[in-house]
This record gives sequence, C-alpha cells and structure tokens, in this order.
Amino acid sequence: MSNASDFNLDSALEETDAWDEDEELESGYAVVSADEPDPEDLTTGEMDLAERHQLRRVASLRTELEDITEVEYRQLRLERVVLVGVWTEGTVDDAENSMAELALLAETAGSEVLDAIYQRRQSPDPATYIGRGKTEGLGEIVRATGADTVICDGELAPSQLRNLEDRLKVKVVDRTALILDIFAQHAKSKEGQAQVELAQLQYMKQRLRGWGGNLSRQAGGRVAAGAGIGGRGPGETKIETDRRRINTKIAKLRRELREMKGTRDTKRQERRRNHIPSVSIAGYTNAGKSSLLNRLTDAGVLVEDALFATLDPTTRRTTTADGRVYTMSDTVGFVRHLPHQLVEAFRSTLEEVADSDLVLHVVDGSHPDPEGQISAVREVFAEIGATDVREIIVINKADAADPLVLGRLQRAEPHSVVVSAKTGEGIAEALRLVESELPRPGVEFKALLPYERGDLINRLHQHGEIASMEHTGEGTIVVGRANEDLAGELAAYAL
Repeated sequence: MSNASDFNLDSALEETDAWDEDEELESGYAVVSADEPDPEDLTTGEMDLAERHQLRRVASLRTELEDITEVEYRQLRLERVVLVGVWTEGTVDDAENSMAELALLAETAGSEVLDAIYQRRQSPDPATYIGRGKTEGLGEIVRATGADTVICDGELAPSQLRNLEDRLKVKVVDRTALILDIFAQHAKSKEGQAQVELAQLQYMKQRLRGWGGNLSRQAGGRVAAGAGIGGRGPGETKIETDRRRINTKIAKLRRELREMKGTRDTKRQERRRNHIPSVSIAGYTNAGKSSLLNRLTDAGVLVEDALFATLDPTTRRTTTADGRVYTMSDTVGFVRHLPHQLVEAFRSTLEEVADSDLVLHVVDGSHPDPEGQISAVREVFAEIGATDVREIIVINKADAADPLVLGRLQRAEPHSVVVSAKTGEGIAEALRLVESELPRPGVEFKALLPYERGDLINRLHQHGEIASMEHTGEGTIVVGRANEDLAGELAAYAL
C-alpha cells in the first residue's frame, strides 16, 4: 500500500515499454496492452479505468528478485498481510462479514491476504488491541507466513500501534489508515487530492512517534543535535516541529478547500435560481452507484469492481420523459465505521447529498448483509444532515441477488425499486419513480400565450408541468404548473 504520490505512472510505462515477453514471465509482471480499442472510442470513465489498470501483477507468478529497489517495481509488488479483528458485539456472521470487507479493502489497496484471525472480547485490549497472549500467537503467524504487514479491523490508539509494532517487528496498519491509503491512490481531481491529504494529516498528527532523536532538543551554533554542554537549554523538539508543520499544512489545505467549495456553491446556487431539481446517488461503496448513473444518464464515468473506485463527484444534466430538466450526481461511497477524518474532509462533497431534492440510496442486493449496508449509510446521512431528504432505496445487482433477499428488502423498505445496472432490468421503473418524486412547481396557471412567445413554451417544458395545450387563432392556451418566477412572467397572459 503505497501513497499515490510516490509513484510516477508515466515514467513506469516508459521503462516497461522495453520489456519483452520472456522478461515479463521471468519477473512475474505483465503489461496490459492486448488489442486495446482506439482511445478516441473510449468514454472518460473507460480511459480512467485503462490508465488505472495499465500495470498489473500476474498473480500466478512470483519473482525471484527480492532486492528490487526501483519505485515503479516496488509499487507493483503486493504487500503480504495478515488481518486481525476484535469481535465485541453482534453475531458471528457480522464478525465474518466485517473481516471479509477488510480483506477486500486490503486487496484494493494492493495487498495479498495470507491469513485472518479474530477473537471475541468485551472490548479491545487498551495496550495491544488483542491482548498479550494473542499478540504472541499473531507473531508466530506473521513469522510462519512471511507477512510484512498486519492490518487491524478498527482504529488503533497511537500506543496500541507502537506496542504491536514493537512486539511483532512488522508494520501495523489500522482500518482508518487503510481506507485513507485507498483514497490517496484513487483521488484524481485537485479537490479530491486536497481532501484526502487533509484527512491523512489529521490522522497523522495524533500518531507522531517520538523515539530517540525525535525527542532531543534542538540547538543552534556548533552544537550537533543538542549534544553540546547542557544542550543550549530547552528548545522546540523535533516532534513539536513536525506537529507545527502539519498544523500549518492543514490550515493551508482548509483555505484551499474553502475556495473550491465556493465554486461548487456557485454552481449549486445557479441551479437553485433556475429551479432545477437535483438528485444524488449515494450508498455503500461498490454498490453500483456509478454504473447506475451511466445507465440512467449515459454519463460514461469510471466503473470498476473495487471499493472506493469513485472519489470525485460527477454531476450530469438529464430530462424527464415530459421534458423537465434535472441533475443527477454520483457521490463517494460509504462504509462501516467511515473514518471521522474523511467525513470532515469530504464534507463539501457530501453536502451535495444534504442539499439535493431526492436521494437514490443504492444497496447491493447480492451482499451478505444488505441491511447492514443501509444502516451504515443512514448513519453517515445523519452526520451530514441529510436525514430529511426524500429517499428511494434502489436495490441493485438483481441479476446476482437471491430472490428471497430481494423480497425481504422490499418488505422492509416499501419505498424501493429493484434494478440491475448491468443488465438494465428495472431501470425504466426506477426512472418513473424518480420522476414522480421530483419536486413539482408550486403555482398553477392558465394562460393564452401569443405564438411569438415560443420561448415561454420552451421554458415551461424544461422547468414546469404542462397539463394541457390547445392551439387557437389568438395563440396557445396552456394549463399547468410553474415556479414563482416563471408564473410571474405568465401572469401578463393569464386567463
């Protein structure tokens, strides 16, 4: 799991161009370049996906070159990890689902999962998360499997991280750091990268480790590392310097995000001024939100069977069957125990959900615990103030789901629709439900519009509702509903 900023994809591609087939087999890696379609024929999402997958590891082959030091090769080598969980509440199925999700997160971040263990405890051990005895057993598993990383299914305190690393002699990562790493790899836009960096710095600030020289006093003049007579008195320690620099960078990122938020707010206010309804697609990560957006609007955004494939929100303008204009936005996916740092850093993006007129809450119908997904997403809704927004549950992946599970979900969520973004099943019904739930213009009118005012007819089609239209010798008699601004213009022709 390497930070995206440590890896230059272009330079890696230039070097891999020189590989031949024999070298690929010897090294254990291959370049994906077989009969690719013309780039001009690809959508934006397909190009993004191709770029993300241009270098891939061949899982069935292993390299004998253990001393590889080049950054681009090190990026391709999968970390060997062992997963650790503490089960404090719920059923055994809940614990196993949580560990399965942690394994998917680890694989998405670039890991090879070797083993997974979890234990039942009333609460995590305050010193080592899993207790002294289990730590010794975990150390034996790490040495036996040759793992180089341990991932814990929870957010660890700094002291727990330090104690586990001291005892296991390998890198220890918690769930929050793992999710942040995936976000760092997938962020593309300037705003997304700034949001991820802000969340990483907030997480890191509490986990600065003060060992050896990190706690030594700074000293000026000819004194090296504070080793002179008396150390020249108390000064700012290195850990304090690091913390101050992190605080400075956090303040800078927050200023930049406020400026970017201003641009987003301006676009949102413009839509409100024109009375354009907005629909947000939200839900659990990898539930099929981007696929649904592509199916509903032909957006052509990136679709990948991976957790947190979409970080940058996408908004598309579309129309109802009767011509009304509205927008539909894809948003970042949620997950159980979504790190607080991410919710705070992505608040400007998540406000798209809270400010929308309708939320399409997408649920993976083929998941072992879809009810748990719904509950986790609604917890985030409560945190961002989106509980009052009208909600339609869209149960996706009907082609792979158990019909009994689909029936159970529909009984529990009456305001729901079953679809398959992959096959197109249920999409027409979902569109009809969305159109029926869009806010209706508030003012009823009946007007005789002269034929030279075709612009008003066009605006009524886009932003109003036309119940009836009759062409006469004097003009067009129109009956329907419109927003206040448009109704004001129609008042001059009212009947």
